[in-house]
Order: sequence, then C-alpha cells, then structure tokens
Amino acid sequence: MSDKKKASLLVQGYEVVIGFETHAQLATQSKIFSRAPTAFGAEPNTQACAVDLALPGTLPVMNREAVACAIRLGLALGSHIAEQSVFARKNYFYPDLPKGYQISQFEIPVVQGGEVSFYLGDERKTVRLVRAHLEEDAGKSLHEDFHGLSGIDLNRAGTPLLEIVTEPDIRSSAEAVAYAKELHKIVTWIGICDGNMQEGSFRCDANVSVRKPGQPLGTRREIKNLNSFKFMQQAIDYEVRWQIEQIEDGHAIEQATVLFDPDTGETRAMRTKEDAADYRYFPDPDLPPLVIARSWVDEVKASMPELPRQMAERLVAEYGLPEYDATTLTQSPAMAAYFETAAKASGQSKMASNWIMGEVSRRLNNEEKDIAQVPVSAETLAALLRRIADGTVSNNAGKQVMDALWAGEGQDVDAVIEAKGLRQMNDAGALETIIDEVMAANAPMVEQFRAGKDKAFNALVGLVMKASKGKANPQQVNDVLRQKLGA
Repeated sequence: MSDKKKASLLVQGYEVVIGFETHAQLATQSKIFSRAPTAFGAEPNTQACAVDLALPGTLPVMNREAVACAIRLGLALGSHIAEQSVFARKNYFYPDLPKGYQISQFEIPVVQGGEVSFYLGDERKTVRLVRAHLEEDAGKSLHEDFHGLSGIDLNRAGTPLLEIVTEPDIRSSAEAVAYAKELHKIVTWIGICDGNMQEGSFRCDANVSVRKPGQPLGTRREIKNLNSFKFMQQAIDYEVRWQIEQIEDGHAIEQATVLFDPDTGETRAMRTKEDAADYRYFPDPDLPPLVIARSWVDEVKASMPELPRQMAERLVAEYGLPEYDATTLTQSPAMAAYFETAAKASGQSKMASNWIMGEVSRRLNNEEKDIAQVPVSAETLAALLRRIADGTVSNNAGKQVMDALWAGEGQDVDAVIEAKGLRQMNDAGALETIIDEVMAANAPMVEQFRAGKDKAFNALVGLVMKASKGKANPQQVNDVLRQKLGA
C-alpha cells in the first residue's frame, strides 16, 4: 500500500478499526419457532403466541423457511454451511424479553466464514465474515405517549433473524457504509429480507475502536441499531473523534454499548458492554441440533438467482460497460432487467446506461419512486435512444420527449417527436443557408474568431442553434461552421 493510501486510513494519527453486526429480518410468513405472524404494523401484542412467550408446556419448532434463507445467504457469500449446528439460550433480563433468554446460536452457527466484496470509488474492498447465525428477535419497549411510563410490545418477539458478523476489517466510516449497502443489496437481491431499515428489517451495529498503527486493537464501543446509511456515517465519525479526544486527554476507553442521537449528532453510552460469558450461553434443551443435508443445499443452490457481483462482471464483459456503470445498474434486479431490456432493444448499451443512471434515476429520485414504478417502459426508452442515435432528435430534445412520455402524453416516441416538432434538422443545404446568414449578420464575431478568440466560435454556434430553433444537429453545426470559417 502506498504512503498516500496509508495516510488516508489515519485520523489524527490513529487507525480506525470497525467490525459490523447486522440483523436481517427474514422474509418468512411466521416466526422462527412458532406459527405466529410476522406482519409489520399490527396492534401491539396481537402477534405474540404462547410459544413466543415460553409459557409452561410449550415447545419451539424450527421454521424450515428460515433455515432455507440461511442457506441462501451462505451460498451468496461463499460461506461454509454447517451440516449440523446448535441452538443456545442467551440469558439476559430486559422487560421486552419475555422468556428471560433469547434462542440464538453460539459455538456452532449455521453459516461460517465467507466474505463481502464491494467498490469504494475505484478500489475493490473485501470484508471477511466470521459467521451468520439464526436467532429470534426480542420485543420492543415503547417510551412515548404513556404519561411517563413505558409500554412493551411483544409482536416482534420470536421474529426470525440472521445476525451477520464481520471480522474487524473496516477502516473508515465510508468503507462501513459501502459494506452495509452491499450487504443490504445482497439480502434483498436473494429475497431473504425486505431490507426496510425504517421498519427494523435491516439493523446494523458498528463496533468502533481506534489505535496507533501497529498497536494491538483498542477497546471497542458498540453503536446499536443504526437504521439509515446517513446516520451510520455520522455516528461512526463522531464516535471516532470522541474516542481519539478521550485518549489524547489521558482517559481510557471503556467497553460500552452506545446509541446515536441524530438530533445532536452525538453518541451516548447506554450501558456497559457485556461479554459472551455474561450471557451464560448453554445449549437449548428444547431444540435438537439443526441438521442440513447436502441435497437440501444443492436444491437451494439450483434456485439461486445470478448474484449482483456476478451480474456486474457479466455486464462489463457482455455490454462493454465501465465497472462503475455495471455496479450502479445492479443495485436491484429490477434496475438490471430494465437496463438489459433497453440495451438489447436499442443496440445502444452505453447510452442506455447513461440515461438510466441519469435522466431516469433523477426523475425517480425526485418523485421518491423505485425503478419498479417507472412510467416509461424499457422498450419505450429503447425507441427514444434509437432516435437519438440515428440523429432524428438531439440529446436535449430527447429529454423533452422523455418529459412528455413521463407525464403520460403517449408512449409512441415518433408521435411525440412529431407532435412537439422536435425532429432534428439534417438537411445540409438548409443548414448551410442558416450558417451563411448568421455569419453575414455577425461579421465582427467572425473576425474575432479568425483573430484567435475561440469564445467567438461558441457564440456563433449558439446563434445558429437559435436561428434553427434548436433543430439543427449540433455536431453538424460545428463541422460546417468550422469548414466555412476555414478553421
């Protein structure tokens, strides 16, 4: 690594070290050990059954679909899928944990190892994974609208989760966000999680520490429940600055769990951080070991879609796209499919990429819509791209056509072009006449260009475009004008 890159990893002479724990809520219809539903937004305490509460006489039964989701993730991340894994009881006492313990996995998780690769700028990064284990969610404590009291909603109790744990491989807040976005893309792409951060379906905890280069790992503080990428970066940046200031002032960092307050932009300690021994893990006596046959893994593998990283590499090879374009277009299966349809139908791969990342995405962002809600079909976009490529309309006129298509003024590109009079002038004789008239009416400007003032040329081009009411082909205007000016 170059000295410049090494320096970029340091903050005030300290190296930042970050590990991630991500809870992905699995897209199952029922909970991990019961038949209770998992739908979001139900009235409090209407979706918790006797099994979720561990009432006497109840026994948990493993949700097969939750295991299939774990297998899918393991295959997507290149992990080892354990033929046999064990569930354990994680003991702690919070009001929203009705059993007094959480069923999780400790010594033998279902998914072991693996990695997540992504690009930060033009640099490829890889974060190693320790594990991904199945567990149940706890309930939720509510502190608002209770006249100073707290309420408990147990609807989430027993909701199936995969906790995905990384090695401490991340070295900056920007890298942390890029990792989280890539993992979010993977779990939604393979259909195991809806990725809704506002509803708590994808929650990230960042373990942050700092150290002088070459020194042992520092004491970490865990920032809990980061539910947006924006807050994630702000929280990590603040925590890094705070830890460095504490060390520089001669204070020791104490291991703790902290929360980020987006209103103040600061982290604050919630409790001292427990270690594994504090949870007194032991195998759950009500659940036998989870056994996964190789034939089941093969069955799931056969149903897996093309993964985003693989698809991006294919788009580069098949369509000649830059790596940046391919990575952007594989943010979701819907966007990738939209691009491929438009590129194949138009024969204009790079132009299709530019328009989807530019004009289409800009409009969707302004309206806070997803690519699945795009009002202009990929086939219609392809028809527009063909008209730009063959010179029927200019790129700027194409944007006007897109405005009309987007507004629902028809889906026939040629009809919109004719109705709005946007067809580009390609008659060389008519164009030469306009250029001659512009040069004759602006002789001083012509002389300025011939005297070496290049800005005069751009002014003449503008006058020609104005005289043609924007219908002249800009490249043709440039070529003919230069020829007549003897440039």
